[in-house]
Amino acid sequence: MELKPTNELDDILENTKPEQISRYYSENGKYLADEKKAFYYYMKNVVDDKNIKLKDLYKAADLSESYGSKILTMEKHTANRDLIIRLCLAGRFSLLETNRALKLYKMSELYAKDPRDACLIVAINNRIYDLYEVDEILQGHGFKILHGGRLTDEA
Repeated sequence: MELKPTNELDDILENTKPEQISRYYSENGKYLADEKKAFYYYMKNVVDDKNIKLKDLYKAADLSESYGSKILTMEKHTANRDLIIRLCLAGRFSLLETNRALKLYKMSELYAKDPRDACLIVAINNRIYDLYEVDEILQGHGFKILHGGRLTDEA
């Protein structure tokens, strides 16, 4: 499927009047993301922009390729917020990018008033993306680590 860049859609919407919204949907509907695809496309776009291959993303997040792919495409849903954070760290996401990914996955964003989240925010803001380094920071402050071992389909 051919994709239309978001900035091109933004340009179209800039000149769209309220009575023209239905026309916008009919002409551009195939380019609009549904809820499940929104997370996948966002993640894929960010890692592509950073020249990170998906297999490298899964490896850095310590996920099997098959399980990581199912989570990314939302073929499998997880309630494990730490798993999404692991993917964001592996993708070298900024705080803004991480919070957007969490929000698209219908999870709470990192919150500065939460002590554990504060450790994660500091790590991300200091470009500490290595899972083991982040776990050391968390553990050093008495918090549960992100990394619980390699996750596979059986997990």
